[in-house]
Amino acid sequence: MSGELFAEGSLSGAFKTSYSSLLPSTSSCKSTSSSGYLSKKTANPTLAVASNQPATSSKLRFAFSAASRTPEKSSNLQSIVLDFDRQVPIERASTPPSSWYTHPDLLAHEMETIFWRSWQVVGLTCQVEKPHAYFTGSLGKMQYIICRDGKGELHGFHNVCRHHASPVASGSGCTTVLQCPYHGWSYSLDGRFQKATRLAGIQNFKPHDFGLLPISIATWGPFVLLNFSLPCADLKLDHNAVDKDWLGDAHSAIESADINAELCHIATKEYLVNCNWKVFCDNYLDGGYHVPIAHKNLASGLSLASYSTQVLERVSIQSCKTDSVAGRLGQSAFYAFVYPNFMINRYGPWMDTNLVIPLETSKCLVVFHYFLDPRLVDDKEFVQQSLSESEIVQMEDVVLCEGVQKGLESPAFSKGRYAPSVETAMHHFHCLLQQDLMSTL
Repeated sequence: MSGELFAEGSLSGAFKTSYSSLLPSTSSCKSTSSSGYLSKKTANPTLAVASNQPATSSKLRFAFSAASRTPEKSSNLQSIVLDFDRQVPIERASTPPSSWYTHPDLLAHEMETIFWRSWQVVGLTCQVEKPHAYFTGSLGKMQYIICRDGKGELHGFHNVCRHHASPVASGSGCTTVLQCPYHGWSYSLDGRFQKATRLAGIQNFKPHDFGLLPISIATWGPFVLLNFSLPCADLKLDHNAVDKDWLGDAHSAIESADINAELCHIATKEYLVNCNWKVFCDNYLDGGYHVPIAHKNLASGLSLASYSTQVLERVSIQSCKTDSVAGRLGQSAFYAFVYPNFMINRYGPWMDTNLVIPLETSKCLVVFHYFLDPRLVDDKEFVQQSLSESEIVQMEDVVLCEGVQKGLESPAFSKGRYAPSVETAMHHFHCLLQQDLMSTL
């Protein structure tokens, strides 16, 4: 992912380039700049837990903010969450109330109960391909550092100095030492406390207890994932256990979609969208319902009568045949939604992934990574044409999602209904949300 995301300007949804505080910087991966394309092969699409044990005895178990939540706030959240009943079948169900998309307390609750308690994609492995490489980013209030030490081990740490809470690093780059820019406390890339000045007279200070606080880290194909809630000891989980935790029973189905190690990373694009993060996910999960209306150019290349949806444990898979094997779409399109906020799209020679990151109640960041069959990487005209066609679709979706958000904020709207024949994946998404949101209330 590029950590330089948004440049100056007010246009929402535009592809921009400078905003390092929300997503990690990209040191060796490629975004669409004028300097050409960098080809990066993906790794095998198997979730691999980093084998390292962070070299610090510091342990962190989050109670998050549930303990500080007032009974009144908990009661209010409970009433909002329970205003959708996952037990009601889709044929009779209403959609979640508009408060799911407009209430600021619910967004904070989602961060605590969903995003910080699940595996989250935070960057690309090519950003930390070489020893001593690092990048930084944040998910809500969680700031993190991803780095590869001199032995080649991958680590994730909270980007918070153990002295007075300053961020230890920013942006991305290569370094042998992580030194806090505030008072100079230094840490090795495996998280160990290394040194600090002016500690004469300090008592009850054990250096091995003051390393950077570790975060559970794993990789899947070209992606780096973090789980903020797992204690350090759980890093010993085997790969299959983490695969099951993230993908559930959909691992083989996703793997069978020809997501292979030969695909090359071509470009990264980011969109700032003025809508609740769930609006963007809902739009993705409507079973192609909006495609013939809102994406006429895209629809002309799809055989929409073949559109199908498969709902699995934590993943929904939509697929559709195309009307031509030539061009960007190939002979079929495969769209996998990995709960709660990651999408994998495989079509023709392309794979792109979409990551939806909540920023505010009515604002999210959507990050697209594009991967291509290596045999076509040098065909600049095809690459540019394909990315331009994709850009048209994304901007059409931005307009749709921002319009829906305005409607959700109107007093005229409370709840809607599902189209049962096509919106099963959306309904499944809402059921998973309700289940998780109620788990700590």
